Amino acid sequence: MNTRDNRLRPIWVDERDGALKVIDQRRLPHERVVLDLRSVDDVIAAIRAMVVRGAPLIGVAGAHGMVLAARAAAGGGQGSAGRQHEAARLAAARPTAVNLAWAVGRVLRAALSAADPIERVAQAAEAAEAITAEEVENCRRIGVHGLPIIEALAAVKGGRTVNVLTHCNAGWLACVEHGTATAPIYAACDRGIDLHVWVDETRPLNQGARLTAWELAERGVRHTVITDNAGGHLMQRGLVDLVIVGSDRTTAAGDVANKIGTYLKALAARDNHLPFYVALPSSTFDWELGDGVAGIPIEERDPEEVRWVQGWDGRRRARVRICPEKSPAANFAFDVTPARLVTGLITERGICNATAEDIRRLFPDKVK
Repeated sequence: MNTRDNRLRPIWVDERDGALKVIDQRRLPHERVVLDLRSVDDVIAAIRAMVVRGAPLIGVAGAHGMVLAARAAAGGGQGSAGRQHEAARLAAARPTAVNLAWAVGRVLRAALSAADPIERVAQAAEAAEAITAEEVENCRRIGVHGLPIIEALAAVKGGRTVNVLTHCNAGWLACVEHGTATAPIYAACDRGIDLHVWVDETRPLNQGARLTAWELAERGVRHTVITDNAGGHLMQRGLVDLVIVGSDRTTAAGDVANKIGTYLKALAARDNHLPFYVALPSSTFDWELGDGVAGIPIEERDPEEVRWVQGWDGRRRARVRICPEKSPAANFAFDVTPARLVTGLITERGICNATAEDIRRLFPDKVK
């Protein structure tokens, strides 16, 4: 795995041969496997299979996929129509996360700005690296802006443990560094705040139990894995102080699409008078969409992911079916939390209310 400035990264470019290297997140936490992606088809397959996942990370992967497309075009004499076709294929790999289409489109425009095929590759690579660096810095700043929320809770509690609940994985594995929902958590731990994280397992692929728990353990952050439906109970018992989640797409009016089950956490937080924050970079906003419930496309994945569960039997990865053989399943990957349930949006430019007016105030240059 790549290390830069002593921080792990889930994606990087091999400087020797230009291959895109990624951590296979399906294999964590039990195995650490790095795959080489050498073509657009490889990148699309990795995104669809959730080798790489998380809105910011699949955006970065899509950006570097466009570099591979530009390189292939330079070698095969492919015209702009061919590059646009490859961009469309990449952007469609997963429909809900808006970062993917945003990053692919940005690199495509950079490549098409050059006339020479070799220069197009250079322009594409420069744009992809810029996107990567921006996402790292944006996530760092999310931590900076989110830290005072946890500091204030710690002050109110007189130094007693601050309990944060999070859903799915919105850590560095889902981004490049720092994470979104985890960035304020890591910043608080670095400040010495006594903090504990409730980690939703996040069925059906258990990104919380597998990935967030692994991340937190690697950083020495106290945490406990819980079933997806335990959050409301913990809130009723006064064992949660704050909910922070990530986002795969947030509308210009503040509606939030995130991993399935997020909406229920927001409802429980509202019923128990607890703050519910969403942490996201500006690349996760859909600036053209207002009504998320009506307008955000919700990915439906293979029902077999629900019917079967994967784990470690002490020697190897094992997969077992958990429901009757003839029972059908449905697998909605995301849900939409209405803006009215969101306390605030933690972004690289600061915190705003989940309203069109306040989002416009923070991002006057983005809102159309």
